Amino acid sequence: MSRTKKPSIPALQAALLDWFDRHRRVMPWRAAKGRRPNPYHVWLSEIMLQQTTVVTVGPYFVKFTGLWPTVGDLAAAKLDDVLTAWAGLGYYARARNLHKCAQAVVGQYGGKFPADEASLLGLPGIGPYTAAAIISIAFDKPAVAVDGNVERVVSRFDGIEEPLPLSKPAIRAGAAKLADGNPRPGDFTQAMMELGATVCTPRKPRCGLCPWQNSCAARKAGNAEELPHKLPKKAKPAKTGKVYWIVNTKGQVMIQKRAEKGLYGGMYQLPTTAWREAAEKPDGHPAFVSGHGLAPIGPSVRHSFTHFDLSLEIWQGQAASAQLPVGGKWVSISALDRYALPTLMQKVARLMIGGG
Repeated sequence: MSRTKKPSIPALQAALLDWFDRHRRVMPWRAAKGRRPNPYHVWLSEIMLQQTTVVTVGPYFVKFTGLWPTVGDLAAAKLDDVLTAWAGLGYYARARNLHKCAQAVVGQYGGKFPADEASLLGLPGIGPYTAAAIISIAFDKPAVAVDGNVERVVSRFDGIEEPLPLSKPAIRAGAAKLADGNPRPGDFTQAMMELGATVCTPRKPRCGLCPWQNSCAARKAGNAEELPHKLPKKAKPAKTGKVYWIVNTKGQVMIQKRAEKGLYGGMYQLPTTAWREAAEKPDGHPAFVSGHGLAPIGPSVRHSFTHFDLSLEIWQGQAASAQLPVGGKWVSISALDRYALPTLMQKVARLMIGGG
């Protein structure tokens, strides 16, 4: 009985690129077929897409490029304005690094993104994956950009049983082999990502639509949906605290700007106590909210961060004086959306405004 010969790497590349030419999605940051990509758009979208879905990022990308059409415009913007525009997208260190990176591109490279990985890696907020994505997509140069979609495609294609993250070196080697020598580096990078996002999906992969279906080790083994394996996740710790909705006699609400470093650095929040492990003794009310007729408002607001889950008791009060915490200010409730309130604080504001 004869055995079917496995296609060559060039044949696999041609099949994937042909599939991509027919099925590529239209995205606000993706250059039309035959057009040169804008490096600013590639960089901005890649930063936004970290830990975030395409559907969520689309409106933010359109908003940012409308406010700041070039990297020079973004570099000249105020950080508060950038953080406000970013609010709700999460992982706010990305926004601070985005602003720093734009200033570095203008200051060090005259407003043009460098076309080599070493220089890109020296810029704030750009790691190996993002550098490789910019090099390949924006400048059409060979580079191996491995995101979660590519990890899944390669794990299944090569039948890699070792769990993530231990399998990352093998996955990267597999991705490099598949990409080696292809004539369209930028399109090939996007095609690998597109294949993982639309066909080789985490659940119920659509193997019958895959251009590599006849060469995929996982499809042959019948375990495509099981790969990639992952090491068990550790349980997240739980933290608790109090958050305050303090309104003065003018109907203004108290907000407070956080320190530049750390979680939500440089963003505005409703005042809170420290966030402590659930088993620790909770803090009392801070001095600047005492004497304001505080009363608890249920239920607590809950939010999940990367490394812990948080539950905050909401306390409401009426200010009898103008005492403010460090970084505090009074703003009208209707103007809250002008400030960089993270998603957690937006949840509290919606509860309080909706509750009257």
